[in-house]
Amino acid sequence: MKVLFICSGNATFNTLSPFIKVQAESLESEGVEVNFFYIKGKGVRNYLKNVPLLKKEIKTNHYDILHAHYALCGWVAVLTWTKLPIVLSLMGSDVFGDINEKGKRAFKSNLFVLLTRLVQPFVDVVIVKSSGMRAKITKKRHVYEIPNGIGMDQFRPLNYDARLKLGLDPNKQYVLFLANPDDPNKNIQLVQKAVKHLHREDLEFINIYKVSHETIVDYLNAVDVFTLCSYSEGSPNVVKEAMSCNCPMVVTPAGDAPWVIGNTPGCYVGSYDAKGFSEKLSQALNFASIHGRTKGRARIYELGLDGKHVAQQLESIYLDVTTPKNKEEMARQQEPISMS
Repeated sequence: MKVLFICSGNATFNTLSPFIKVQAESLESEGVEVNFFYIKGKGVRNYLKNVPLLKKEIKTNHYDILHAHYALCGWVAVLTWTKLPIVLSLMGSDVFGDINEKGKRAFKSNLFVLLTRLVQPFVDVVIVKSSGMRAKITKKRHVYEIPNGIGMDQFRPLNYDARLKLGLDPNKQYVLFLANPDDPNKNIQLVQKAVKHLHREDLEFINIYKVSHETIVDYLNAVDVFTLCSYSEGSPNVVKEAMSCNCPMVVTPAGDAPWVIGNTPGCYVGSYDAKGFSEKLSQALNFASIHGRTKGRARIYELGLDGKHVAQQLESIYLDVTTPKNKEEMARQQEPISMS
């Protein structure tokens, strides 16, 4: 089977989103051939300029299926008017919109949320990352809830002293925030205020952004507690990555983060109140000082969130949607969109 991944090529740090890269590599390990079509240019107008280029790519090469990542990429695939099955993976921001510093949808993203709704009747399958996303989907049939899988070989407990490698003080405890500090949705102020609430001179806050995966793995193995403070997420990969490294953590109830951590000792769900978050942070730091690491990695395997298991689910969907009988049934079941 040969699949064309259609995705944005506009990132300045990584050409390909890491979770899409992991997904492709996992599929290839299962015997699925994956090629990439990178969309260049930002905004609806520039995305539309990629339609004829994608048409040419489809005519030049034989593909069994198109798999678009994010709603606007789905529109580019749809507007080629190909007869190939189209799978659309929605990621979170295309469903919920961009979130401002008050935790509300920014007005400017309303158009993109509308476009996400409008594209759904024209694709064969929609994949969402969490139950919260699924509740927002207007297409009722052929919707699958499949969080992104994690490259377990990459995100793992290390057999060397990561703290020594990074030059961190062995007599301090460290709290980690792995996101763009300027993104209001990521809500860095919550953990910053929570750290101050603890009034501890031996506690240090670290924020890293736009670094290699190798460096991220080092930090997840070196720090005492990882934090996620977002208002809105689909299925935040960074939580699963931290779990795979057995890192204690405090997360907000964003996306499926509470479900991912479950009842794992050393992992806590905090509130959006700085004092409440600091209480959970204190518990996580105490756990780290006594027990060191969690059993989060076992939880990821238990949930089937390793890359291999997710790839097998995707391959099953690909086989279903490319079977002639199933294709005819899907065509009959297409529903008009509901804008309610």
